[in-house]
Amino acid sequence: MRFALITCRPTPTNDALAARSSADAVWEQMTPKQALDELNAGDAALGRLDVLPTLDGMDDGLWALGALAARGVIVLNDPPALLAAHDKLLTARVLRRHDVPHPPTAHIRGWGPVRAPGRSVVVKPRFGSWGKEVHRSDSAAGFDAALAGVRDTNWYRRHGVLVQDLVPPAGYDLRIIVAAGRVVGAVYRVAAPGEWRTNIALGGVRRPVSEPPRTAAALAIEAAAVAGIDLAGVDLLPDGREGWIVAELNGAVEFTEEYAAWGDIFSETATILAEAARDQLERRAVVAA
Repeated sequence: MRFALITCRPTPTNDALAARSSADAVWEQMTPKQALDELNAGDAALGRLDVLPTLDGMDDGLWALGALAARGVIVLNDPPALLAAHDKLLTARVLRRHDVPHPPTAHIRGWGPVRAPGRSVVVKPRFGSWGKEVHRSDSAAGFDAALAGVRDTNWYRRHGVLVQDLVPPAGYDLRIIVAAGRVVGAVYRVAAPGEWRTNIALGGVRRPVSEPPRTAAALAIEAAAVAGIDLAGVDLLPDGREGWIVAELNGAVEFTEEYAAWGDIFSETATILAEAARDQLERRAVVAA
């Protein structure tokens, strides 16, 4: 059984997952085309396709993951799961459908006038990452300015924009890494001074977590499960009442050693996902018998 990370570009996380996988389950990095050329029924593929830097969609390759699944390859982070994580409108619908706490979300398209919500909101791309083009609005004038500022972008023309109720910022969030239904790592991300967003790309810093709160870990596992995703980052915001709200899912999450002070997060994640693929293959054999 071969194990492949399907990605359009190398990243530190993909490199580490491949380098630290065990000898009996070596995860190779492949492009979608390479995977179609080399993988066969009974092999395993993990989709690590990401949001495009232009924010107007995802890496090309969902079609390849679908073709691999049709061939009999075990596909983790399959196309529906990656879309549920990366398409924030779909994320909102999936989470709300399963009563997972998530900010109320509206979708705006077109160029006609839009009435300001009358409350603090976040205006953000449907496919987004790194905190890019995420705007906070606390007034009608601020909302109109934020909307006007994004309407000339290519990503708005393709997908419109999301308007999400603002969860009052606490200056930090909690990102939990879930692999095959298990928590393998977590960090607090602390916003840079004067910044309400916690993204590391915007100057935020990571603070190690010895053990994530049980309620947060359970919520992260539930969010990944309802999205059907096998490896994801789940971003949680404190709700001000000793609970948590799922802010976003990341289907191609990047993580570092800081996420697991208790062990080797890359080796553990690679092993857990290989076991999950083998379990799926065994269940398939039982059904076919």
